[in-house]
Formats: sequence, C-alpha cells, structure tokens
Amino acid sequence: MVGLNRPAMLGRHTVGKGAPVNSQVQAMKHAPARCLRPSTSRSKAGILCGVVLIVIGISTSGWAAAEDERQSLPAPQWRVSATVNYSSGSYGTDSRTNILYAPMTVRRMFRDGDVSLTVPFVMISGTGAVRLVGGVPTRTGSATASSVGALAAGSGGKGPGASPLSSSTTDGGLGDIILRGRYYLIEESTIMPLVALTGRVKLPTADAESGLGTGEFDEGAGVELTKTLTDRWLAYLDGGYNIIGEAPGTSFNNQWWYDVGIGYDVTDNLHMSVFYEEYRALVNTVNNARDLLALTNYMVSDTVHLTGSLLVGLSNGAPNYGFGCGIRFRF
Repeated sequence: MVGLNRPAMLGRHTVGKGAPVNSQVQAMKHAPARCLRPSTSRSKAGILCGVVLIVIGISTSGWAAAEDERQSLPAPQWRVSATVNYSSGSYGTDSRTNILYAPMTVRRMFRDGDVSLTVPFVMISGTGAVRLVGGVPTRTGSATASSVGALAAGSGGKGPGASPLSSSTTDGGLGDIILRGRYYLIEESTIMPLVALTGRVKLPTADAESGLGTGEFDEGAGVELTKTLTDRWLAYLDGGYNIIGEAPGTSFNNQWWYDVGIGYDVTDNLHMSVFYEEYRALVNTVNNARDLLALTNYMVSDTVHLTGSLLVGLSNGAPNYGFGCGIRFRF
C-alpha cells in the first residue's frame, strides 16, 4: 500500500517508517565516551603519557581507527517480519480495486546500516487499471476500457500496456521482490538529525499480465532524517526518487516521493507515529498519490514486536483506505 508495505512500517524508534533502527545500535552510536582524569600525584606522568599517545596516534591514526572499528563492531543482527496489508479504492476509475499485500522481509543489521530482502504474496481484485509498483498500489491505466475504445477491439486486459477490463477479476501470486539497503551517514547530535542514505532495486517477479506488477526493473535512492525533539517525541522527513522501468505500450513517469511525520513514545514499549505522504503519479491523467498514514509499534519483548497501520487516502491516486498488521522477530 502507499506506505503500508514499507520495510519499516514497523516504527522508526526503531526509527519511523523505514527499516527500523536497532535500539542497541542507536545506543552504541550515541553513547558518550568516558574520560578518565589522572590523580594529582600522577598528573605529570599523565601529561607525559598523553603527549606520547598523541604522537603515536598521529603516526598511526589510519591503522588505529580501522583496528578500533573492527574491534567495536557488534555481531550481525537479524530481523524477520511478516505483515498483512489490505487496501481498497477507486483511484478515480469507475470501479474499485482491492489489494491484499503480504510481504515477508529478512533484514540484516550492521553497525552503520542494514540490508533487507522482501518477498511478498499479492492478491488484486480489479480491472487492471491499478497494480503494485514496488509494493505500492499505483494507477497505471486509463479509467475505463471504453475510454480508449479498446474493448470493442478485444485488446482489453491486465497487462501494463492494455486497456482495463470491463469488469473486475481476481488474480494472485508472487509479487515483486525488493532488495533494499541503508547506510547511516550522520549520527544524531544536539543540532543534527540522524541521516541515512537508502537505495533499492525492484525485481520484476510479479506476473505483469495478471496485473500484479509492471514486469520491469525499478531502481531508487533516497534519504531519511530522524530527529529526537524531546524524551518522547521524534520528527521524521524522508524523500527519494525512483526510476520506473518502461513496460511495452506504456510511458510511465519516473517518481519522486516524500513524507513528513511525527512520532511519540506512548509508553516504553509502545511507539506511535503519523505521516503525510506524497508520490508522483506514473501517468499524467492521475493526481499524485497523497495520504495520511498512522503506524504503531508495540514491543512485546526484546525478541518480538507487533505492528499496525491505518491509511486514509487524500487524492484519487491513493487508496480510499488501508490497514495492516504484522509481527517482527529479532535475533
């Protein structure tokens, strides 16, 4: 769904909507360094040692930094999540499209980033005017088959370049697999937010002729900003650009997108957030997809998290509504 399928609809305190940032990693990255002050009786020796250490440090700074980083790297950490998302909307057409999107995501966390692989099951009931593009319900066809006169010619179908069917059919199967990576470029400070760079590739594994995808590769990159406002409030700002593969018979726009949100720690175990999202439409006859997305992340234990989402569409490029739930395991 618009926003619902993101690897991090799991809460970003855990970090917002993108893939969640491990709280242990956050604590490690932001933990203040300890300073030891020499006693008065040993101050001269301490100063001398300090000078020697500075000289040694300058001469071997590159080696020392690399060695320290290797020693401080934590063991790889894994996240496995499964969610079920449902959305429904007319998208400005004469009929309604209902979409079930159930992805399973495996994510490996590193000290300065993460890599994830999402494999979804998809079921779409519609005419073919709306399909999933990178896991997001997207209008890719004209409003009706008769609008282009193709139905009489017998060319209506669910393929990316075909005119929509005159009535809805239901198709399901494997969706597009998504490979996603993230690198934490700047750690959060008093002034600066946490800054992460992201990149992803959509593999065209969904059946395009059944209206489940476009049948083409998509690539995208983006940036995520997260800033702690108080002990319990956080602010989020994300944006990016997707290069959309051109399926036969189509002329899709490349897609910019952004979202802005705010999150609140209701309790030590419950984080809630709300986002405004906008995606550029792939076809010029449709308004950009705009919606409001509410997310919850409840920590049952250090190992198990429960997630939920609720979406309300604000334009005919987005679903009228959507909701989802999921579970995440970490080990």
